[in-house]
Amino acid sequence: MKRADIDAFFAALREANPHPASELAYTSVFELLAAVLLSAQATDVSVNKATQRLFAVAPTPRKMLALGVTGIEEHIRTIGLFRNKAKNLHETCRILVERHGGRVPRAREHLEALPGVGRKTANVVLNVAFGEPTMAVDTHIFRVGNRTGLAPGKTPYDVEMKLVERVPEPYRVDAHHWLILHGRYVCQARRPLCWQCRVAPMCAFEPKTPAP
Repeated sequence: MKRADIDAFFAALREANPHPASELAYTSVFELLAAVLLSAQATDVSVNKATQRLFAVAPTPRKMLALGVTGIEEHIRTIGLFRNKAKNLHETCRILVERHGGRVPRAREHLEALPGVGRKTANVVLNVAFGEPTMAVDTHIFRVGNRTGLAPGKTPYDVEMKLVERVPEPYRVDAHHWLILHGRYVCQARRPLCWQCRVAPMCAFEPKTPAP
């Protein structure tokens, strides 16, 4: 994808959705971190249903820690891998309380040191909570980056680095949201909805999927 096409690509996404946002429900940086940690291999809808109950009783690291692993499990057992996620969330809360005064750190190295928090989760928190122009490459962004020719790469990190290099500065803070939503609702894995796609003219994918 050429530079002029990249500008047009993001201009079209911005026109369709000027103020994109995460579909995870949260009211604080801590709740965002917890929700993203729980969202691995789970849908945002399923996570939101669980965290609505969980955050009602434990909206802070200290209150979450007080629930214990078993207490956390009781609230999130509808989410896949809930036992492992409960252990990671509980341990993360312990570290937040003991090392960071109960606050979510802004430094990447501190975020990635938390159990269950990898590079993608750290990127989401840095972007959504702190407004940093990070690119959290999930399965949707990986697919869109490769399929469209915007940011081809063999690994999520390759795609992330290509996006950092190629996304024009005015679009960087919101690019992560636009690409996830585009992959989730339009550029879908099994059958991209090319006939509905605003960025099809800039996309390298061929042949375009015809309308049913």
